Amino acid sequence: MAVTLVVNGSLHQVDAPPDEPLLYVLRDRLELTGTKYGCGEGQCGACTVLLDGDPVRSCITPASAATGKKITTIEGLGNGEHLDPVQQAFLEAEAFQCGYCTPGMILSAVAMLRKSKTKLTDKEIISHMNGNICRCGAYGRILEAIHAAANMSRSTVDAKR
Repeated sequence: MAVTLVVNGSLHQVDAPPDEPLLYVLRDRLELTGTKYGCGEGQCGACTVLLDGDPVRSCITPASAATGKKITTIEGLGNGEHLDPVQQAFLEAEAFQCGYCTPGMILSAVAMLRKSKTKLTDKEIISHMNGNICRCGAYGRILEAIHAAANMSRSTVDAKR
């Protein structure tokens, strides 16, 4: 059965059962391997993608639930040679060790920062990022990176005014 998905701005017809997890469609059928399998239960956040701008756990989201919605994976952030501000901040803050959780962390942070109209507190960031697990324990640097990305994003917006 064919499922039609819009992934990173491109339309894809995928021959997959509608109940197949979006994670497997992305990784195995579309070869977008930045989205990681972690727990398979939606608890760790390694498989996080954006669905119409909202973070979802692709390991428990059926591919059919994404039909007609815009899916953004880590591969869809940034443009060409320029990284998204969150990606850039994660690099500069060295907010990862093994990097396995990083795509999910970045996408969750992107969703939060796109919706935020004010400067976020540590408590607000931690609350939003709760459920994205870093087994290496790089949480301090992740928090630093998110604050830096928020500042970069605000600077970009202010420069366009």
